[in-house]
Amino acid sequence: EVQLVESGGGSVQSGGSLKLSCHASGFTFSTNHMSWVRQAPGKGLEWVSSIRAPEDITYYADSVKGRFTISRDNAKATLYLQLNSLQTEDTAMYYCARDMPPILGGTLHSEMYLQYATRGQGTQVTVSS
Repeated sequence: EVQLVESGGGSVQSGGSLKLSCHASGFTFSTNHMSWVRQAPGKGLEWVSSIRAPEDITYYADSVKGRFTISRDNAKATLYLQLNSLQTEDTAMYYCARDMPPILGGTLHSEMYLQYATRGQGTQVTVSS
């Protein structure tokens, strides 16, 4: 059974930092692409970042590029997301997800991915001004 368990969320002030973790089990973590997605209050799911196996090539949404860093530790079957320079707009439930959006014609198509992605239960990030 695939399990994704997120942790590390919390409440911080604008400009602060957090590091999210996601422990994976039930599948071969090292050979799977992995992603983070989020859902802000009253909004739909939004793709945040992905890391492609096995090269560990990383991808980011424009809204977080330069502020967030995705990484992984295959020995620990754990995915990470370092969140820096947090803004109130980053307030959301953050989910770890298996796989990543398809890249078609050089463009990452997150809409399709969000419909089928296997996600954990999430960890809440709240940023106050």
